[in-house]
Amino acid sequence: MTETIINLDTVNPIEFFGVNNSKFDILKKKFPLLKILSRGTQIKLSGAPEQIELAKEKIDLILQYMERNGHLSENYFEQILGGDDAEVIDNFVDKNPNEVLVFGPNGKTVRARTANQKKMVTAADKNDIVFAIGPAGTGKTYTAVALAVRALKNKVVKKIILTRPAVEAGESLGFLPGDLKEKIDPYLRPLYDALDDMIPADKLGYYMSTRTIEIAPLAYMRGRTLDNAFIILDESQNANDLQIKMFLTRIGSNAKAIITGDPTQVDLPRNQRSGLEKAVRILQNIEGIAHIELDEEDVVRHKLVKAIIKAYDKERENETENSYHR
Repeated sequence: MTETIINLDTVNPIEFFGVNNSKFDILKKKFPLLKILSRGTQIKLSGAPEQIELAKEKIDLILQYMERNGHLSENYFEQILGGDDAEVIDNFVDKNPNEVLVFGPNGKTVRARTANQKKMVTAADKNDIVFAIGPAGTGKTYTAVALAVRALKNKVVKKIILTRPAVEAGESLGFLPGDLKEKIDPYLRPLYDALDDMIPADKLGYYMSTRTIEIAPLAYMRGRTLDNAFIILDESQNANDLQIKMFLTRIGSNAKAIITGDPTQVDLPRNQRSGLEKAVRILQNIEGIAHIELDEEDVVRHKLVKAIIKAYDKERENETENSYHR
């Protein structure tokens, strides 16, 4: 049995260990064959040399990430410990600064973190319209907003327009208090959340007040021509055929658009059909329009989200098969 000591002098040890040692507990569970102790700003590893070396490599990667970014969530902490080194380096550390989409508040860096998110970035650079289709949690909206903020900061466009269909997901707008804006804002909250990660609060407030950044329901787009803008239609599976056509024909000169959607989560009334599938199908081979599909491998939320998506996909396949055999 051998021992080694790792110093945490370059990072905040409280951030490393987590609240109530939550991250430290994850580390110990990952390496059950090692005896791992914390002493102030040090970690002591005892056990087989090959296990110590592996744990030390993972901890070094975590420290690299924290030195660069400061904060490290439990989810990221666990992903770094669980991934192979090539995957970890690709997704978390030793990044090319040119791959950063946005430098947000407090030094936060926003970048494409999965293969298909990177395809989104490449597609948006080369095309004026991009369809990004995939399940919840795959970073479609977040990556799209980052691309829009990058374009605004680089003066590629003069404004950002973020829109969603205000479709009720089983709830009724009528009972909500407040005026129309206050009733609709909850539907647009994910867009605000993404912007909060990328633009300081005071600057975001200024952009909103001057309409440099505009967040509005899809119905508000009718009759407009959107020039010099980066436009995002989010949750497009909840737009019907005419609404998607209306949105796409709003796009003016020097404009880019990203349409995100999840065909498995349609909240339209039973008598209405989503227009997303048709739009993807009939616009498939038009130059300047790109189509990116994301899947459960792109999920960047809690680790269980990936398992949940797979379970629902399997159940949907079983239902389809059973209905076929009836």
